[in-house]
Amino acid sequence: MRRIINSTFVTIDGVIKDPQHWPSLGARDDGDAQLEVLLGCDGVLLGRDTYHSFASVWQGRSGDPYTDKINSVSKYVVSTTLDKADWENTNVISGDVVAEIARLKDGPGGDILQYGFGRLSHTLMEYGLLDELRLWVHPFFFGRADGDGLLFGEGTRAMFDVVETKTYASGVVLLSYRLKTPMTGS
Repeated sequence: MRRIINSTFVTIDGVIKDPQHWPSLGARDDGDAQLEVLLGCDGVLLGRDTYHSFASVWQGRSGDPYTDKINSVSKYVVSTTLDKADWENTNVISGDVVAEIARLKDGPGGDILQYGFGRLSHTLMEYGLLDELRLWVHPFFFGRADGDGLLFGEGTRAMFDVVETKTYASGVVLLSYRLKTPMTGS
């Protein structure tokens, strides 16, 4: 069975929105790890907002391993408002999200990488479809974000086991967790 691995950038104060606007950490020493995660998957799962953000950056570019892989890999965008997606190899999931993603997990192929952490991630956790959570904790407080821009907020309760921790010279800490059985009463 395929696994769904969530990969999310987060600041110490819990901000997850628009990391492209965060202060630079200088040299990106976690780039190889980001590429390794993507190369280990043969599908990418995105919510609508993350899809638009990623497509605006990667679509039409080429020339490096990350860009070439993100453009060529099968992409699944969950949205009730998108009719079609124009980014190469993208399928829109608009019906029964839980059933469609469960079907994807049961199908042939490698792991599926999910970027971003919002309603889709909470749904995946609630139904036991999220297998691993990788938080790339950036060493600063951003200082502002609305409710949708924060990792912390009301949502599904879940317990995790630590899989791995890694610290990069930039100060970014990768925290990898495996989802335990979803908690009831969420």
